[in-house]
Amino acid sequence: MTSLSHADQRQPGHQDLLRASLTAREAQLLEVTLEVLRETGYDKLTVDEVAARAHASKTTVYRRWPTKAELVCAAFAYRLRDKFGPQADAGTLRDDLLALAAKISSDAQGHAQVAAGILAASERSPRLRELLMDELYQLRKEQVLVVLRRAVARGEIVPEAISDATVDVLPAYIMFRILQHERPVTLETQRALVDQVLLPSLTRVH
Repeated sequence: MTSLSHADQRQPGHQDLLRASLTAREAQLLEVTLEVLRETGYDKLTVDEVAARAHASKTTVYRRWPTKAELVCAAFAYRLRDKFGPQADAGTLRDDLLALAAKISSDAQGHAQVAAGILAASERSPRLRELLMDELYQLRKEQVLVVLRRAVARGEIVPEAISDATVDVLPAYIMFRILQHERPVTLETQRALVDQVLLPSLTRVH
């Protein structure tokens, strides 16, 4: 089983383009990027349109994010990190997981078509695929790790219970359901995922 320390590891060579602090102007550019992305999808989004709508020059955008892939992934990272913030402590592992499942489900359902378009585009863009796998997915996993570390601190689970599989399952399954439009992530689904899959897996390791 992969340990907590391994689950925290990140691939070497990262430039942390999605994690650096933002100025107010840069945050505005990312907000506009998300707005345009919802309207056009990834393939039809252009830096020209983002710059024009934000009343900025293309040079300003490219200086901070050299490619469209980096701009779009930075916008999603901004939304995950700065718009949603850290997961509040609900008091127990179960309540934390249910709250996180609700948050991820709400976020994913609001961007299902955009997410599907980005995933399709990543098959044609190695840089986009790299950013999705190594940066955005890592940010989502860190949301889960915050919850699991709290459970370790409370004594609800042991550190060895945390593996890549247990960290991945919540966001991965929710996204899988979202991308299949006939399978919404209901409250019942969220509870089943937590009570029948995650909690038994996390608490069986002693």
